[in-house]
Amino acid sequence: MNEKRGQMLRLLPSVNRVMEEPEVLALEQAGFKRSYVTELIQQAVSNARTSIQTGKKAPSDKTALLEDIKQELLDACSRHPFSLRRVINGTGTVLHTNLGRARLSPAAVRQMNEAAGFYSTLEYDLEHGKRGSRGSHVEELICKATGAEAAVAVNNNAAAVFFVLKALASPDDVLVSRGELVEIGGSFRVSSIMEMSGVQLKEVGTTNKTHLSDYLDSITENTSMIMKVHTSNFAIQGFTASVTPAVLKEAAGDRVIIYDDLGSGSLYDFHQHGIGEEPLIRTAVKNADIVSFSGDKLLGGPQAGVIAGKKKLIDQLRRHQLARVLRLDKATLAALEATLFEYCYGSPAENIPAVRDILATPEEIKARIISFLENSLFRSLKAEIVPVTSRIGGGTMPVTEIDSYALSVHLPGVEMNELDRMFRRADIPVVGRISQDQFLLDFRTVASEDYEPLAAALENLDAEK
Repeated sequence: MNEKRGQMLRLLPSVNRVMEEPEVLALEQAGFKRSYVTELIQQAVSNARTSIQTGKKAPSDKTALLEDIKQELLDACSRHPFSLRRVINGTGTVLHTNLGRARLSPAAVRQMNEAAGFYSTLEYDLEHGKRGSRGSHVEELICKATGAEAAVAVNNNAAAVFFVLKALASPDDVLVSRGELVEIGGSFRVSSIMEMSGVQLKEVGTTNKTHLSDYLDSITENTSMIMKVHTSNFAIQGFTASVTPAVLKEAAGDRVIIYDDLGSGSLYDFHQHGIGEEPLIRTAVKNADIVSFSGDKLLGGPQAGVIAGKKKLIDQLRRHQLARVLRLDKATLAALEATLFEYCYGSPAENIPAVRDILATPEEIKARIISFLENSLFRSLKAEIVPVTSRIGGGTMPVTEIDSYALSVHLPGVEMNELDRMFRRADIPVVGRISQDQFLLDFRTVASEDYEPLAAALENLDAEK
């Protein structure tokens, strides 16, 4: 047996031999990089060697061995070469953290492409022909949209929190209600971020109740800041009490900085449509000295952390060494500028995908599915329209559910978990959700640009059956 394996190992083709095959030569003509194909061949040959050595594989002859290696290569090339790739979101969760949160508006995508694909005025003042400030591209728009005196933007809201604490409060005491020491995604805790910033965390009140006196009685000569943290990813209900930033600001006066970390926050009033109770950023700016919020949640823009408030505090941030460490790159700034421009001069309810999808009525969602089905053909595949509820996601409005409609897909003889796997292996992967033994595609998060590839995925599954 060992002798036979030795014979087969000697028949393994070289990388150059595999490269000579017509199907492999065609890959380079199709646009595959030669170095990429070479690496895949090396891996395929290595896999074949391991299979022979372990006895898992015993090809009958040299030709069969070569064919197996070629097939593994072609299978690898049939898969997308990049791991970060487009998917179709059929989960119904609008701000799906695992799927990239907010989709950018067409205007933001165009602006991002322009800034990334060409030279730009990132730090150049065209009017005076000298160096400019990259922050200027978004500051005026942030101030117009929020009513703040000044603003800066960093790479996410966790960075914004760290920056504000480090630059404005460290190493002094910062008061926070025990009920607001939240943990955000990935096990990152506000308390840990505070400790790393160098401030002295002073907890006040209890988990469910914190009163004004709890704050005022805890202020000492070492207290620089009172921090309010919006509990956006959970809700405490029942026997509760909390203190608003407006009340804190009036009671504390100028003794301490009132900092309101909004988490997501919103420039659009969803509450007028009966959706959630997310704080409005413009209101928060009036009631605190400084606020921070995310760019890629309800704002509907790119990942960013926006800090807005009093000019004297923002100026301190600008002068701090962390300003350079946490600054945004040109593509993100371009997308953020276009997103903010829409809030200031356009119609976010129509042109910001995240806002538009949250506001879409169940009737509009159902009409999307009907339109999709009218242009799709299936035989074995069973699909029906069913009522469901969608979620906002992104740690935002945790108890809010929105009535919606989904396409319930069933393939006879195929279990739900296997159907889920098959959808994820489509040319453009489709991510849905399984609920009550149904595979669901909630069209609240399926864009019209997704219809064609989604139909192709469904038709391929139908053909496989």
